[in-house]
Amino acid sequence: MRNLQRSYVGTALLALFALLAGCVPQTSAQPQIKRLTLPPGFQISVFSDKVPGARQMVLDEKGTLFVGSIIPNTVYALPDRNHDGKADEVITVASNLNHPNGVAVRNGALYIGEIPKITRYDDIEGQLSKPADAKGARAFTSKVVTDKLPNVEWHGYRYIRFGPDDLLYFGVGAPCNVCEKPDERFGTLMRMKPDGSNLEIFAKGIRNTVGFDWHPETKQLWFTDNGRDYLGDNLPPDELNCAPEKGMHFGFPYRYGSNVPDPEFGVKAPKGLKFTPPAMPLGPHVASLGMRFYTGNMFPAKYKGNVFIAEHGSWNRDKKIGYRIQMVTLENGKATKYETFLSGFHQGDDAWGRPVDLCMMPDGSMLVSDDRCGAIYRISYAGDRSGPTAKPN
Repeated sequence: MRNLQRSYVGTALLALFALLAGCVPQTSAQPQIKRLTLPPGFQISVFSDKVPGARQMVLDEKGTLFVGSIIPNTVYALPDRNHDGKADEVITVASNLNHPNGVAVRNGALYIGEIPKITRYDDIEGQLSKPADAKGARAFTSKVVTDKLPNVEWHGYRYIRFGPDDLLYFGVGAPCNVCEKPDERFGTLMRMKPDGSNLEIFAKGIRNTVGFDWHPETKQLWFTDNGRDYLGDNLPPDELNCAPEKGMHFGFPYRYGSNVPDPEFGVKAPKGLKFTPPAMPLGPHVASLGMRFYTGNMFPAKYKGNVFIAEHGSWNRDKKIGYRIQMVTLENGKATKYETFLSGFHQGDDAWGRPVDLCMMPDGSMLVSDDRCGAIYRISYAGDRSGPTAKPN
């Protein structure tokens, strides 16, 4: 019995170390964009390689890019004033925060999502224009919008975005691999008014979403979800889901994939609970994070309206998977195809980069954040324009 207990503890510790190794960004690597592969006509360049732990990105009305991180717990501002596709400088907006993964903008204000709270920096461009001190630092002021979020680090990295309804949406991940918790906020997508009022659950049964977007035409919410661990290399799939209305349940912890019962919690599912299957099953353990619909006019027409997904990459699989940007093709509002758009962040066991989030730029190019290299890449199209290209909106 004692040996069994010792074995169990050892296995649990190994799992914990593996989890930390897989989830904590390592920023010692250098961008190696020559190893990356894109479809013909596309090219990739470095927007900035001075953004340690780069995670979620958002562009404000003035064209300044804001980037969150979980290590070193800093939020950055990256202006590109001459519009040359490269950041002019990297400005520290806030540091020593509690894993500020999430950033969003609204009416000139920057919102930052930490584990236990969301704060607002009013007139962020005005604050950026203040002169720096002798050490290059600026004094920024903020207000707490809400501090009523679970203070749990496991799946606690807050991804935040404003929806077309002017509400602020964010994920509250399950504080475990797979479990049931009495706090109904865990394993959900929540939303609230910009001032923090009317906090409510929008969708349930979501293990850990770290990326979502709204369809440019239907305005329906789509999101990625990370599947549970320890069911083998090939189960369960990560998911791309669609939530057209409030109150839907997407299975966790009772179901995964196309309504497959979980071996531990499947029998515990409440009777009569309706589960919504994924719009598209993704690769197993790929760690699907940021996602965006392509709405620009630079890429060829076939890319417009499709979903791009940043797959951070597996940490507990015998053969690495993910570490890439995938594209999901939509036809008549249905996901029909799942294919690789950008690859080369890993060869064999060597993973030098880990994509996290995507951001569409006004010129139609697309930015990709990489928290392992502390870099942001810019993908543009320079191919043959004699064929069909995306029509203006």
